[in-house]
Amino acid sequence: MFLEFILALLPILWLVVSLCYLKMPAYKACPVALVITVLLALLYWKAPGIEVFTGGLEGATMALWPISLVIVAAIFTYNLTVKTGAMARIQKMLTSVSNDKRVLVLIIAWGFGGFMEAMAGFGTAVAIPASILCGLGFHPIFAAVVCLVANATPTAFGSIGIPTVTAASVSGLDPQATAVVVSLQLFLMVVLTPLLLVTITGGGLKSLKSSWHIALISGLGFAVVQLLAARFIGAELPAVTGSVASMLLTIWAAKVFCKNPPKEYQLSEETKDELQKQELPNLREAVISWSPFLLIFVFLLTVSKLVPPVYNVLAAVKTSVVIYSGAGAAPYTFSWLTTPGVLIFIAAFLGGLLQKASLSDMAQVLVQTLKQMLKTMITLITILAAAKIMGYSGMTRDIAAFLVAVTGTAYPLVAPLIGSIGTFVTGSATSSSVLFSSLQAETARAIGIQEIWLVAANTIGATAGKIISPQSIAIAVASTGTSGEESNILRITLKYYLLYIVIFGLISYFGYSLLSLV
Repeated sequence: MFLEFILALLPILWLVVSLCYLKMPAYKACPVALVITVLLALLYWKAPGIEVFTGGLEGATMALWPISLVIVAAIFTYNLTVKTGAMARIQKMLTSVSNDKRVLVLIIAWGFGGFMEAMAGFGTAVAIPASILCGLGFHPIFAAVVCLVANATPTAFGSIGIPTVTAASVSGLDPQATAVVVSLQLFLMVVLTPLLLVTITGGGLKSLKSSWHIALISGLGFAVVQLLAARFIGAELPAVTGSVASMLLTIWAAKVFCKNPPKEYQLSEETKDELQKQELPNLREAVISWSPFLLIFVFLLTVSKLVPPVYNVLAAVKTSVVIYSGAGAAPYTFSWLTTPGVLIFIAAFLGGLLQKASLSDMAQVLVQTLKQMLKTMITLITILAAAKIMGYSGMTRDIAAFLVAVTGTAYPLVAPLIGSIGTFVTGSATSSSVLFSSLQAETARAIGIQEIWLVAANTIGATAGKIISPQSIAIAVASTGTSGEESNILRITLKYYLLYIVIFGLISYFGYSLLSLV
């Protein structure tokens, strides 16, 4: 068992070594990880060649549709708003709230990013906020790091709650009850994350002196509303409602508690001068400037399961194809009208028209975006192909089985770690739910605790994995123009990942009594 564990870890260990120590860009390191995975699957796990090929093909297909589609659409939306000048007006509006960098990070990376994760997921919560922060003069690597950290906890309820709903479905649990337990386990880190973001932004704990109350209000607003939404509405809207509440409360708190921030935390004079040259847009201009993002919200909400009459009609327009040739293969479905990427593209084009962009302008921006995303797409295709092969061949299962065998009744300590491994490998909290939720439920029964607790622990662990996932880092790199800096970003985010996973492990192990509150 130990040998299988070590061998199964090799693709992951290679990614850690190549990205952290060899400083290879992800688009070069991930294809090597794919080759290692293929060789191990064929030679040691004795997977048939056709199953390895079709499993990898399924992963590559997923990388293109829907993941790359969503990312390209998100980056296109941002690039188009830059082209039309709308982004400059958005930046002006944001900075009119405050010129305090700490507050702007809370509004953009935490609040708005959480909202994008809740509505669309698939990298939009990193791509769009990071791009906006860069436009405000933040250092690109900082923008990438802070958005990766901010994106962690909202991931549990990303894309209208899909990771949590999937975890419940795979484990045979009630989605709403699972959502409540996930919200309980996440509560502490949702409250603490804004404080951490302020510390990162200000360069140390001293930055909390004049802003801790704003950060605390921002975190508590998100955590409390998220828990209430899970308890009384369901698994679909906790992060949507939590992020909106957090943004509104942060803006209010900044106006009340931080009218004159210390100079060291203000935007650069150059950025402020540039923004001051612009007049604050009137209501009509503001609506038009935000129109792509407003339309994204409207489309995603309208074409979601929350509006069954619309969703059921549009969801029927799909094509299902069996790609993987092995036992238990499930058809891969292309949902042509309900995929977030399609809806974001439509919103972007309509918003562009409202902003007086010509078709040639939009075509030019689209070509530019595709060129910008090429290396990212190589990364995504190869890492997801490797992830699918690891899953289908049994490599991922062997990693988890070893951890279960060596920990025994202390297993809840490592339950979130297993969830994070799933996300690290696949880039998706939903995929982590698919891979490990059944294992978590089985282990819970074996050690005598309720299944829902460890299934939820897997989900919160999966959110931590987003911080260091090569896929997430690739998105951050693409949106901030920092190609080649993947290893540097991973080294920085690794310490935050360790903080999250340790705290989540302690919550999972010591917090079981919280179930009595459900």
